[in-house]
Amino acid sequence: MEEQSHFDSFELQFTNEAKDFLATAGKWATFLSIIGFIVLGLMLLGSFAMFAMGSALSGLGGAGGPMASMMSGATIGIIYLVIVVLCFFPTLYLFKFGAKAKQAVNNSNTAELTECIGNLKSYFKFVGIFTIITIVFYIVVFIAAMAIGIGAAASM
Repeated sequence: MEEQSHFDSFELQFTNEAKDFLATAGKWATFLSIIGFIVLGLMLLGSFAMFAMGSALSGLGGAGGPMASMMSGATIGIIYLVIVVLCFFPTLYLFKFGAKAKQAVNNSNTAELTECIGNLKSYFKFVGIFTIITIVFYIVVFIAAMAIGIGAAASM
């Protein structure tokens, strides 16, 4: 006869205190996601403004400094758009988590709780993967900067 592990017969108990914690986390998640959507909307407007400005920044010549001559309004607009797209998904996951947390607590619905936690998992997974990509990018930039510095020093 097969032995059952303790986890096979384990049943999760969701206490009133846990419900309060989830409700509070859901409220904060909703608040932060709404602020996130507002900021993303402003950034989207900013990217459109940069596109509209077009080459006005590059027309400044030397007056705008080296950054003005290196980056046009369109380039900055594209960077803003990429940031908006990248930040939209975790903000959406956070919003869905908050909404489903409220519904799960109010209705004592296991399916909504499962969906709520699934959105929280998606939020952390997206942010975690993005963090790993960012760290790798910084390492590559650091190594490239070191190589360029060593090459420049060797050519002197």
